[in-house]
Amino acid sequence: MAFPTHIVSAGGIVEGGNGNILLVKAHDDGWVFPGGITEVGENLIDGVIREIKEESGIDATVSHLISVISNTAVHKWYDGVTDVPTKVMFDFVCKAVGGELTTSDETSECRWVPKDSVLDLIALPAIRLRYEAYLNFNGSVNYMEYVTATTKECMVKLQRRI
Repeated sequence: MAFPTHIVSAGGIVEGGNGNILLVKAHDDGWVFPGGITEVGENLIDGVIREIKEESGIDATVSHLISVISNTAVHKWYDGVTDVPTKVMFDFVCKAVGGELTTSDETSECRWVPKDSVLDLIALPAIRLRYEAYLNFNGSVNYMEYVTATTKECMVKLQRRI
């Protein structure tokens, strides 16, 4: 029996003071909320806190889980050669507790954006969909399945509250 390969990642929608949300400008994806692949032996909460710090310089705590997302497409990495397997992503609401905004090897800019202006900056359909789940959060975790043929396309296959 062959075991399936999944990438497991965690995203953090970081709330700051005055109703602002932390966004980082990724070199390949434009404006996104911080997050990324968890490392071997790392749990999701530690992973999202680490990713937020690495990508933005901000220290954060995790408040609650808002979404579990499956991207069931296999697509090419930025190199155009490497296959990226199915991804399972967990999005958390986080609270900023310290640190200073700073860029990293993965980001060219970071900023606090008013909550209602975030969608004006996010271009990737999958990231927009995930942020909209945050805006519409009603206390039940959102589960989504989508497929991405490219970074510019996202087709929702399933969406429900659990």
